[in-house]
Amino acid sequence: MTLYIVATPIGNLDDITLRAIETLKKVDLIAAEDTRHSGLLLQHFGIKAKLFALHDHNEQDRAQQLIDKLKSGLSIALISDAGTPLINDPGYHLVKACRENDIKVVPIPGACAAIAALCVAGLPSDKFSYEGFLPAKAKARQDYLTSLIDQTHTMIFYESTHRLIDTLQDMQTIFGADRQVVLAKELTKTWETIVSYPVSELIQWLQTDTARQKGEFVLIVEGKAKTDNEIDAKAISTLKLLLKSLPLKQAAALTAEIYGLKKNQLYQLGLTFEKTN
Repeated sequence: MTLYIVATPIGNLDDITLRAIETLKKVDLIAAEDTRHSGLLLQHFGIKAKLFALHDHNEQDRAQQLIDKLKSGLSIALISDAGTPLINDPGYHLVKACRENDIKVVPIPGACAAIAALCVAGLPSDKFSYEGFLPAKAKARQDYLTSLIDQTHTMIFYESTHRLIDTLQDMQTIFGADRQVVLAKELTKTWETIVSYPVSELIQWLQTDTARQKGEFVLIVEGKAKTDNEIDAKAISTLKLLLKSLPLKQAAALTAEIYGLKKNQLYQLGLTFEKTN
């Protein structure tokens, strides 16, 4: 009675893990996003398990069927068309239902386009956010990007061929023409391409050859640059909290020690708090 979350290749079939092959061969049933697409992958590796269609349009309805099968003692693997299930792919409702029914869920890690692109981007990876696909409609997309304008960490987006230029133009408008963007196209496939430009130059690079605009894309976007005078939001919160019980000088000194900041900078900030109270 186990659900296995199995990552599959995002392009190069050699990227499948030995553990993934072993798991897919031993389970009683494989839940797949597209049974025809996954059938070709399984055939390539000589895997003959029965397939069960589970995709965005039927997941909530069919999850209970899989829960019933798991409770009866079957073992099931969940795969997506490519990469790691649940990362912009179906599976959330099924995994949630398994947790609610005390059914064991086991990850079989492997390929993930977002992480593959991040590790070669040359942008900070100590803190990042996965944003997935942006809204299709222009206003909603622009509003969402605007909500990210002050984020200082690296951001990961997926984008489709027909919206790529529009998305990059919105990023240029909202984030600025000089914001660095790494474009990773067709990862692990024959025509894999990874380039890094300020967003305005990236748009020009794409528009010089329409063939560059075709494929599956990951966009790794640089976060907003911190200025020397900018203080992290966590440090500001800490300073405000300490000021409730300590004199300003001591609160500033403690906050500076915690976050590696300048005491005088925090002291001056604290004075502004006192003026507004």
